[in-house]
Amino acid sequence: MTRSNVVATLIGALMCAALVSAQSTTARKPVAGPWRFIGPAPCLNPEGNVVPCPPAERPVAVRAGRLFDSVTGQLLTKQVVLITGERITDVGPEGQVRIPAGVAVIDLSQATVVPGLIDAHTHMYNTRPAGMSSERSMLVAIQNLQADLHAGVTSARDMSSHGNGFADVDIRNAINMGDIDGPRFQVSGRGIRWDPNPPKGPENPLDYQMIRSAEEGRAAVREQVAKGVDWIKLFPTGAYSFSPAGVAQYVLMYPQPVLQAIIDEAHRLNRKTACHAFGGDGLQFAITAGCDSIEHGYGLTQAQLNEMSKKGLYYDPTLMRYTAPFMDDNDAKNTGGKFRMTPIFENAVSMAAKTPGLKIMVGSGVDGTTFVHGTQALEFAGLVKRGMTPAAAIQSGTMVNAEAMGWKDSVGSVTKGKYADLVAVSGNPVADITELQRVKFVMKGGKVIRNDFTAAAQTGTR
Repeated sequence: MTRSNVVATLIGALMCAALVSAQSTTARKPVAGPWRFIGPAPCLNPEGNVVPCPPAERPVAVRAGRLFDSVTGQLLTKQVVLITGERITDVGPEGQVRIPAGVAVIDLSQATVVPGLIDAHTHMYNTRPAGMSSERSMLVAIQNLQADLHAGVTSARDMSSHGNGFADVDIRNAINMGDIDGPRFQVSGRGIRWDPNPPKGPENPLDYQMIRSAEEGRAAVREQVAKGVDWIKLFPTGAYSFSPAGVAQYVLMYPQPVLQAIIDEAHRLNRKTACHAFGGDGLQFAITAGCDSIEHGYGLTQAQLNEMSKKGLYYDPTLMRYTAPFMDDNDAKNTGGKFRMTPIFENAVSMAAKTPGLKIMVGSGVDGTTFVHGTQALEFAGLVKRGMTPAAAIQSGTMVNAEAMGWKDSVGSVTKGKYADLVAVSGNPVADITELQRVKFVMKGGKVIRNDFTAAAQTGTR
């Protein structure tokens, strides 16, 4: 093994370890010695800054009138969840799980509790307009991710920073260190795009990373891993159009050997790849090369869906984002009203819902422009409309997403030992999936983010 390969392997191993540990808040150590300055003795964060010490962990119990078991897809009744610190210590029927004396109880006995929702395709950063400062862009991103958290999204996968470089890595780390509240994030930084044309000037270090060969693609992967990304975001297809006969056509980006080289390098460094692939040769190249998740997939065929199922690849439709009315507006403008992409895409998702063994993720594509942060539960309803059962959709937005992200042992279900990420709604989302659009309670890692049930009880309303 060459020296460069040894270094790359070590980087991959270290970053993989960081990925596993990044989910929980980093412990803060009390300052050494007596504190002879202002206020009570603080703690030190990992960077050595003084910050308030976190409150002492205290156990809490949650009474759930209904609890969705995302492992089995069943709705259980009269359950108790015991929590200490960030973790669930026990869960089961009221008659079997005893609440210890003196433990605070959160009463959700009139509600349905589901695991914290996972959004597999977000963009915490809005597309950055000309003239916006990096500081302002980050403030907007923080507002976006906190809107997601308050809507019940306790974990998310961010699919490129929209012209903000690797700032998503900084935000992910800030959440993990407890500096700000937000979903548990996996991020992809700048993303890697194909541009066969000679560069016209210096590369924008904040925008997509452009490559022109397989070697440049492998080098880009190594650089992004060194910067701390969790996923490698790729773009095998560009824009779509229609032929005069109405056949959908998709712009091919990377040649197949280049795409294969990038994906192989990512896998060698223990990183998964997510491929923005609408259709055509680029979509097939992504499937053939073993891209871990296929994003969008307008033109997916049944044969391709079967191949994805056989290979264990994940499909993340982002259905609502790309069937919104603006899509028809664009198609009407570009085709004179003759052809539409929406029915093609809806048909692909309907086929996917019926494909045995296919791992369908739930990702919204929220971007702060066409899809507002905090409203991504609309995606669940869209998938149910295209043929998924409500229970299967909730499983996709919890357990399937957790599995795709390598976090199935930590999040995705209300299970002993996992993080106490809980969401509650008044009604029954298994009967009416739109209930997820009316979240009233959110807990992340044992910390209550919102509890509208308490507010309603105080005002005498329901």
